[in-house]
Amino acid sequence: MQAFVDAIAAITPSTDAERLIHGRGGMLPGGEHLCVDWFPPALLLTSFRELTTDELHKLQQALVQRFAELNLPLNLVYQHRAGGQTQTVLLQGELPEPHVVTENGRQFYVHLLRGQNHGLFLDMRNGRQWVAENAKFKKVLNLFSYTCAFSVAALSGGADEVVNIDMAKGALSTGKQNHVLNEMPSGARFLGHDIFKSWGKLKKLGPYDLLIADPPSNQKGSFVATKDYVRLLRRLPELLNDGADVLLCLNAPELGRDFLMQQVADTLPQLRFIEQIENPPVFADVDADRALKVLLYRYHADAVVAADADTDVQAEAGSSAA
Repeated sequence: MQAFVDAIAAITPSTDAERLIHGRGGMLPGGEHLCVDWFPPALLLTSFRELTTDELHKLQQALVQRFAELNLPLNLVYQHRAGGQTQTVLLQGELPEPHVVTENGRQFYVHLLRGQNHGLFLDMRNGRQWVAENAKFKKVLNLFSYTCAFSVAALSGGADEVVNIDMAKGALSTGKQNHVLNEMPSGARFLGHDIFKSWGKLKKLGPYDLLIADPPSNQKGSFVATKDYVRLLRRLPELLNDGADVLLCLNAPELGRDFLMQQVADTLPQLRFIEQIENPPVFADVDADRALKVLLYRYHADAVVAADADTDVQAEAGSSAA
């Protein structure tokens, strides 16, 4: 764990919410179970295994020392996750209420003392920025929208309209507040439905020029990537304009980029791969396939028809030669 303690001595928080140390990436031997996130003005220390009293004290003291050097107050939250259970406690200082953080000029509500998810997934920062830079004049569908951070990014970038859908109505409520917070009183719809039971509604509101799918990887009753990504891909042609951009995301350490790319190739060949959106550098991993995958595709409605036509021409040519 000493490598992680040494990393604490070098952290320099910015004014934006961000991950400061990503022990989960395996770059800090002995610290693979630890992360430190900055949700100004608070630090969140997360451990994915139980820490002893001495270990927790050592990490807290390292943080106390570093923040004293930076002349910053230390408001420290500790979260322990293990075996499906989560325990969260405020170790030091206090949290603002409401707690608002910024990212690239956009503002979001977060809540560090409730549950595993805090309102803003920090590893998706580059994905949101890509959307902000590429959503102008587009109609956007934000699947599995959670607190609608992608929607805020899209509207800030000039999107004409965003349709947000998520079965978690509490998260959508926070999403609505995020739009108000960013002075976006119009341009967004919020649907509290199960995506797999709402194709008719989504199709009626479409078609879309940009579709974002950032599902949970293994959430029973909502989405399990190994079986549900295929179900999702099969329905996308009903929702997309020709030439639409499609951002497909997968955050499952056990499933690599090849899994998702093969799912697309087998199920929806009309999608052509463009690029992978890189994660923020702090999220570097000894095995890139374990990290978040954000893949950009473009939809070509006539791709399969054209391929079939080429096959027919080749078959006729072969018959004539015979």
